[in-house]
Amino acid sequence: MTHALPGYVCPEDGTCADVRTAPWRCPVCGGPWDLDFTPDPATALDPAAGPNSLWRYAPALPLPGAFAVSMAEGHTPLVPLAERVHAKLDFMMPTLSFKDRGAVMLAELARRLAPERVVADSSGNAGTAVAAYCARAGLNCEIFVPEGTSDRKTGRLRDHGAAVRVVPGGRDAAADAARGAADRPGVFYASHVFNPYFLHGTKTYVYEVWEELGGRLPQALVVPVGNGTLLLGAALAVEELARRGVRPPALIAVQAEAVAPLAEAFAAGAEEAGPVAQRPTLAEGIAIPSPARARQILAAVRKSGGTFLTVSEDRLREARADLARRGLFVEPTAAACWAAVGPTAPDDPLQGRTAVLPLCGAQ
Repeated sequence: MTHALPGYVCPEDGTCADVRTAPWRCPVCGGPWDLDFTPDPATALDPAAGPNSLWRYAPALPLPGAFAVSMAEGHTPLVPLAERVHAKLDFMMPTLSFKDRGAVMLAELARRLAPERVVADSSGNAGTAVAAYCARAGLNCEIFVPEGTSDRKTGRLRDHGAAVRVVPGGRDAAADAARGAADRPGVFYASHVFNPYFLHGTKTYVYEVWEELGGRLPQALVVPVGNGTLLLGAALAVEELARRGVRPPALIAVQAEAVAPLAEAFAAGAEEAGPVAQRPTLAEGIAIPSPARARQILAAVRKSGGTFLTVSEDRLREARADLARRGLFVEPTAAACWAAVGPTAPDDPLQGRTAVLPLCGAQ
C-alpha cells in the first residue's frame, strides 16, 4: 500500500517529498534523499521467527505490509579469518554481493509504485543486483553502462532480461544518461546512491551480524567505501540497534590509495570531500572520485569513533592471494578490507578490537 510508505527528506535543506510523486533527487539542492523513518525500538524483533531472507527484519524496515520480492537474500555466514576477525561471506548472496540487500528493497518499492520501467546505472555489482531483482519482480529494467564495459558484464545484465544502454564516455556519462531517463514520466530510478530505501536494505547486513553474534556487535565493522552505501546502511543499523541497548562499534572505512577522496578529506578534518582524479586500481568497485554522500559518510565515521584506512595495489594483490590460500576466492575490491586489517597491514589498525568485514564476488 503506497499511502503508508515513509517519505523522502533532504538531509541538507529539509525538503520533504511523497515517495509516490517525488523526483529522484532533492529539487532544491540536487542532493540524495534520506528517509523519514525510524523504527520503534519497543517493537519486538525476532528474526529467527521470520522468513529466511532480508524480510526477517521487517519490523526495522520501511516497507510495511506483505512483501512479494525475494530470493532468500541475506543471512550469510560468518567465518573466522584471524583470532579477532570474522568475514561475512556475502559472495553467497544471489548475485554474489551485498548489493542484493539494497536491490531487493528498491525492487519491492518499485513493484508497489508500478512504474512503466526501472532504470539504473552501473556495470558492476549494483547493476547486476538491480537487473536480477527486477527480473524477479517482473519489472521492465534498463541499465546504463559506460562504453568499454566487458561483454561478460553486459551479457549477464541481458540474461536477467534488462535492456542494456552503452553510453559513450566513462562512469559519469552513464550516470548522466540514466538520470536523464529518470526525469521522464513513468520511470523509477533504482539508484543505489540517491534512493535511501537502498540504504535501509544494506543496513540489514549489520542486523545479520547482530543476530549471528547472539545479540551483540563486534567492536569494529570494517567496510569498503566508494559511494558508501554499505557504510551508511551500517551506520543506520548501528544507531537503531543502539536504541535497543546494543553497544555500537567503530566504523572503519577502507579505500584504495589510488582513489581515496574520503580518506583524504577525513585526514584533513574536512566535512566534505573534493573530487579526485580517476586513477586505475584493482579495487574498481570503490574507485569513486566524487561520492554524492561524502558529507554523510565522513560524519558517520567520525560519530562512531572510527577512521579511514587506505591500501596500496601491492597490498590488494597480497590480501587477495592470502584469502585464496584460506579457501576464499573473491573479487579484488573485496580484498581491500583484509588488506587494511589483515597480516599485511602495518602495525595493528584494529588496536586489538574484534571486527567483522564483508567478502563479495567469487569471480
